[in-house]
Amino acid sequence: MQYETILVDVVDHVATITINRPDAMNSFTKRMMEEFEHLWKWVSVTDDIHCCVLRAAPGKAWCTGVDVKASMQGEPVVDLDNIWHCEDPGNLLGPKSMNCWKPVVAAVHGMAAGGAFYWLNEADIIICSEDATFFDPHVTFGMTSALEPIGMTYKLPLQDVLRMVLLGNDERIGAGTALRIGLVSEITTLEDLWPRAQELAATIAAKPTAATTGSLKAIWQSLDMPRTVALQNGLKYCQIGNPVGVPQVDRTALMADKAKKFTVR
Repeated sequence: MQYETILVDVVDHVATITINRPDAMNSFTKRMMEEFEHLWKWVSVTDDIHCCVLRAAPGKAWCTGVDVKASMQGEPVVDLDNIWHCEDPGNLLGPKSMNCWKPVVAAVHGMAAGGAFYWLNEADIIICSEDATFFDPHVTFGMTSALEPIGMTYKLPLQDVLRMVLLGNDERIGAGTALRIGLVSEITTLEDLWPRAQELAATIAAKPTAATTGSLKAIWQSLDMPRTVALQNGLKYCQIGNPVGVPQVDRTALMADKAKKFTVR
């Protein structure tokens, strides 16, 4: 597929994906949904890709959700009239919804609103710059907010999700609050945001993909299972994945390296 709304670059086993509609606040359209559907399928089967960075073109917004203007001009992202085949846009935008289990590091700047959470809800690591703000404008415009916030409840405390939904456009979550409630795990300057995301992705990409991919799939799928079933299922992933992943590293060399390097977060 020839991408029109996103940029994709693969270097050293890291796929850098850039949402690229800066003139429209990096909002998504039907075309972008189709491109992400193709992209996640391609990433999942491309062995050379070990990790992804998801970012957005510079400007005021990381993503403000659906492109409302395009929808009003006859290009809706959802066919509401076809009620029995109406599909959630997040089914195509989110990597996990597309059965893509490669790690995703999201690097957020500026505004992240509404439908932007389709990506954030399914990212594995989220970092943001100091100027980042997060909010959900749906109820302000008389719209029920259900899909994105339900996804958020698997990451954030319920009271923080409800507060964001109910206050709509009248309150935004700043970077500091996002870190406190667990929406992001790190704050950087705007200048350092992209390099830091690449650094994290490169560290992950250097690890055996059988281990990283298997771990993600086991953990994410456990969210849909009762605890005991999740643990039993997780054991199967270890039994299947470890015989593949362990030979991918030189464990003797790892254990012999007495000058182990690590960071403390």
